[in-house]
Amino acid sequence: MTRLDARIPDGPLAEKWTSYRSGCRLVSPSNKRKLDIIVVGSGLAGASAAASLGELGYNVKVFCYQDSPRRAHSIAAQGGINAAKNYPNDGDSIHRLFHDTVKGGDYRAREANVYRLAEVSNSIIDLAVAQGVPFAREYGGLLANRSFGGAQVSRTFYARGQTGQQLLLGAYGALSRQIAAGTVTLFNRRDVLDTVLVDGRARGIIARNLVTGEIERHAAHAVVMASGGYGNVFYLSTNAMGSNVSPVWSAYRKGALMANPSFTQIHPTCIPVHGDFQSKLTLMSESLRNDGRIWVPANKKDAERLRAGEITPADIAEPERDYYLERRYPAFGNLVPRDVASRAAKERCDAGYGVGRTGMAVFLDFGEAIERKGRETIEALYGNLFDMYRQIVAEDPYRTPMMIYPAVHYTMGGLWVDYELMTTIPGLFAIGECNFSDHGANRLGASALMQGLADGYFILPSTISNYLAGEIHTPRIDPSSEAFTLAAESVRARLRRYLETGGSRSVDHFHRRLGRIMWEHCGMARNEAGLQEAIEEIGRLRLEYREGVRVPGRMDRYNPELEKAWRVEDFLELGELMARDALMRRESCGGHFREEYQTPEGEALRNDPEYAFVAAWEAAGEGDGPSMHREPLEFRDIELTQRCYK
Repeated sequence: MTRLDARIPDGPLAEKWTSYRSGCRLVSPSNKRKLDIIVVGSGLAGASAAASLGELGYNVKVFCYQDSPRRAHSIAAQGGINAAKNYPNDGDSIHRLFHDTVKGGDYRAREANVYRLAEVSNSIIDLAVAQGVPFAREYGGLLANRSFGGAQVSRTFYARGQTGQQLLLGAYGALSRQIAAGTVTLFNRRDVLDTVLVDGRARGIIARNLVTGEIERHAAHAVVMASGGYGNVFYLSTNAMGSNVSPVWSAYRKGALMANPSFTQIHPTCIPVHGDFQSKLTLMSESLRNDGRIWVPANKKDAERLRAGEITPADIAEPERDYYLERRYPAFGNLVPRDVASRAAKERCDAGYGVGRTGMAVFLDFGEAIERKGRETIEALYGNLFDMYRQIVAEDPYRTPMMIYPAVHYTMGGLWVDYELMTTIPGLFAIGECNFSDHGANRLGASALMQGLADGYFILPSTISNYLAGEIHTPRIDPSSEAFTLAAESVRARLRRYLETGGSRSVDHFHRRLGRIMWEHCGMARNEAGLQEAIEEIGRLRLEYREGVRVPGRMDRYNPELEKAWRVEDFLELGELMARDALMRRESCGGHFREEYQTPEGEALRNDPEYAFVAAWEAAGEGDGPSMHREPLEFRDIELTQRCYK
């Protein structure tokens, strides 16, 4: 049985990271030149890690499926990045950021990792400013802050609604500098399809050139996964269409454990679904909840008339509006965490108070803010977001309220990693959204960018040296060895299988069906019967996929349907594991809401005595179910309490 050892340093929480860095092994500059590192992914986590490792003197290869690292999905992050600078002097601190993050994750994250994240957050802002990231500033020149859900302080730094894009450009600049210096080699338009192990250690990858179809072998002394989240298992999500789980899933198949896979974040402010053949959902930044007020009609008949188009939102007087978040959670109001806001919107819509053509929407209204602050101020804060909404919905949000509804956004689950960000496979590291470590059962807004850059710029460069110090006598790994040959042949055989199946249904047909199963049974609300049904339905769908999918084209050239075929089969396996994980966890916590386990007020009801642990799943052989391992979560600096935002 795999033994989970988080390798958390001894000592007081606030001293663990300093103590670790003071005692970890180092690699001398002359030895760094002898060591090769592969980084899979070029978003904020991957680009910052590759740039930092290249700057240190390692030989780095970075892989992305996009044509440029600038197209990584990190570019879509809108609202901001958290840090405990306390510029507004409103009571923030490293400990408060740590506390809010653990509480926001409903006490299902590892204390030591979260405190380290809060500790290095301030350095991220300093580095980004030095890179020229154009954060918003106050009149006097100081960096501006705004509030985000789950906090009563203003700690979120932002660049209008383009924070992810601007931070990614900063990381891309640092990465490009190392590419020019020769320490980093970029491999774009590559699909990473397998992880290669030699004598039990991660020693490389198998990649497919998406333009030529060539199957490539790449070897290294260590491999870093930075490939993002797996929200596209739901088909409809806010993720980029190409976002996938395949690099992570290849590691899972080779023995890396998958932790808390069912912990999925539903984002409350997305443009609602508008058609049966829609393939993607669009996010409206959580920052809009600073000034936008969320409401539905207080009278069900008004909601029915709105849905029928008989009246407009302006026809509903102020006393007839239910600002339900302000009513239910007066202490936090519209800035409750995402899971709380999402469930509240679903409850109102399920009760018949929803708006829009389908009734699956609520209003996000800026009328009061525009009247109080002026249109120019609102435009300066959110103008690009308002423009995006207007282009998609064909309505002017300055004049009429936005319509929003929750959608799949982020995944808190991922590869299990220890304090050093290494998986259960020696030499295989996972950073950013593709690991599980920092957010528990729910991620607070503006914490994704914080984690990705913390891992890449500040944490991994220290922890990977502790591993690589033992590799300085290991010669360069030979990509023509038997392990690489077997892995490459396995990849080719699987690709040929897709092309030779000869079915009659497209890949998207199966992906869409999987998405419906996941959303209905493993989405915003879950129950035992639905999860058992999901496991059975996905099992049947997997068999149908293997026999009935049709993939046109050839392997030796550009073939996007072949790319999707691989990714969707991985999603099918992942979806089944997510349902198993959700079924096992007989409690509600964060984004995991089991209908059987809720308070009389409808809030998530945890079961700390039995479920205060990380569930880490190990793949089994063909035909066998996965086995689960537990990492108990110990809380010594934070008291476990019922999460309350009232």
